[in-house]
Amino acid sequence: MEVPEAEPAVGELRLQHDSSAARGVPAHITILFPFADAADVDDEALGQLFARFRPFDFTLDRVERFQEGAVWLHPEPSLPFVDLTAAVAQRWPDHPPYEGAFDEPIPHLTVSDTPLDLDVQLPIAAQAREIALIEEDDATGRWSKRRAYPLAG
Repeated sequence: MEVPEAEPAVGELRLQHDSSAARGVPAHITILFPFADAADVDDEALGQLFARFRPFDFTLDRVERFQEGAVWLHPEPSLPFVDLTAAVAQRWPDHPPYEGAFDEPIPHLTVSDTPLDLDVQLPIAAQAREIALIEEDDATGRWSKRRAYPLAG
């Protein structure tokens, strides 16, 4: 889910420290990665699934670090993101979050792939209104939005 409200605070930092940002990935909170190949994506089914969820407000309220060093912003509340991830993973069980590497994925907005002393003005208020499906161009390695699915529940 794109989080444009975070771009003014972390956009430049992400370009310098998050390898995905330079390839076109906006500030976001991942719902499910990796997902189906582009040719296998069922746009109608995704639209129907996300339409069951209500839009919601959230706040990026603190800086956190994963053990391997990545620095990220914590969304509060986190449960709506957990619920969205669980719904997609349940509907498409062949695509578990992060290939099943974690028992419970942690909703987060990555700022840096590596350790970084982050001084950013928090909290950042944001709204979840739609889920963006982004995909990578195999030839260029750049990412772009394929479609957005509104939350409508």
